[in-house]
Amino acid sequence: MKYVIVRYEDYGSYGAYNHCADAYLDVLPTLADQLPPGARAFATDPDHYDFHGKRCVKDLKPVETRTEGDQLVLELRHNCWKHDADLVLRYTGVTEYTVDPPGELPSEVRLDELLPHEQGVRHEFVCVGGSIVVVAADVTAAWTPTDCTG
Repeated sequence: MKYVIVRYEDYGSYGAYNHCADAYLDVLPTLADQLPPGARAFATDPDHYDFHGKRCVKDLKPVETRTEGDQLVLELRHNCWKHDADLVLRYTGVTEYTVDPPGELPSEVRLDELLPHEQGVRHEFVCVGGSIVVVAADVTAAWTPTDCTG
């Protein structure tokens, strides 16, 4: 990622992720007008980087990607201790989709970053155990309520 920092630190007997979206949030007001409408709305949502908020992407788990017509759909599952909804991202005009390492989706999202791209938007996720990158014309985000009582 260009601005968002996600770094795993090994402290000997344990490890932890250090996260910082401050540099991204500082430049986002100047980048927002260059993002397609759906990407702009998602990136600039005030809860997107609120680590304690129910609509923060941190700690969501990528569970499925599929195509529906001309869209790439990425589903991210909630954690009941933090979220009350799942996130469904729908990308149109996809020109790149990369999962690293290849073969299966990585675990929980640490953070993401949406940047303007000549094709529209470049959306990168750093996750536990890997990353996801999608370059597309645009992306729309929808939160689907879920029941965390069981």
